[in-house]
Amino acid sequence: MQFALLIYGAEDDAPGYRDETGYDTPAWKEIMARHDAYWAELEAAGAVRGGAGLRPVASARTLRVSAGGARTVHDGPFAETREQLGGFYLIEAPDMEAAVAWARKLPLDTAASIEIRPCFEGEPPA
Repeated sequence: MQFALLIYGAEDDAPGYRDETGYDTPAWKEIMARHDAYWAELEAAGAVRGGAGLRPVASARTLRVSAGGARTVHDGPFAETREQLGGFYLIEAPDMEAAVAWARKLPLDTAASIEIRPCFEGEPPA
């Protein structure tokens, strides 16, 4: 069964990850090394299916579809919240408990939330 591990956190809370030159600080390199090790552990267990970190929320666009079908594009995320989706892992696990166990191992240094969501298998229900 596949699960998405969705990582939410406040971009402003990242401890020294970004400076005036971008994401190249020692703190950023250290957390990325920890994520690389986590990815390697997932791979060794045959559990990794995909994943990626996401660029800052300021680079996002949201396509809104109204009830009448009109489509408009807006800068930034759909909702104004303190936490933003920062990245995700797509994993294979036998059940929710195993997916939670993988989520507990995620290398995080700041306050964050990890949503563990099962994926549809085959065709989604009508």
